[in-house]
Amino acid sequence: MTTQQHAGGCLCGAVRFSIVHGGEVSVCHCSMCRRAMGGPMFAIICEGKPTFENRAMLGVYRSSEIAERGFCQRCGSQLFFHGLEDDSYAFTAGSFDDQSEMVITEQIFMADKPGFYALANETHEFRHDRIPDEA
Repeated sequence: MTTQQHAGGCLCGAVRFSIVHGGEVSVCHCSMCRRAMGGPMFAIICEGKPTFENRAMLGVYRSSEIAERGFCQRCGSQLFFHGLEDDSYAFTAGSFDDQSEMVITEQIFMADKPGFYALANETHEFRHDRIPDEA
């Protein structure tokens, strides 16, 4: 996939962002993402640092020792997961203006996925965080 600049934002439009990504979607089934998102997190891994408009409306919640999550303080839209150890960002796929070229390529924390849903896409599946299943 071609890596390029993409823009997105929250439901009410108060927080806008721009990141570089190639359109590959990673789905996280961990219990923290499911609780924060109301289901699995469909995430776009950001290449480099994001840029934000109207940072005053951007809220950040420290969800663990190693990560924080960003959201709009006005409408509550979940926007990103920020890994503090490697300064990585994963933005919610649904928050982008153009989602036409996105494709699901991997699912992580399959060991935590509840049984009430399944994705039909063929993907790389990891029991935990990108640790391949042992045969």
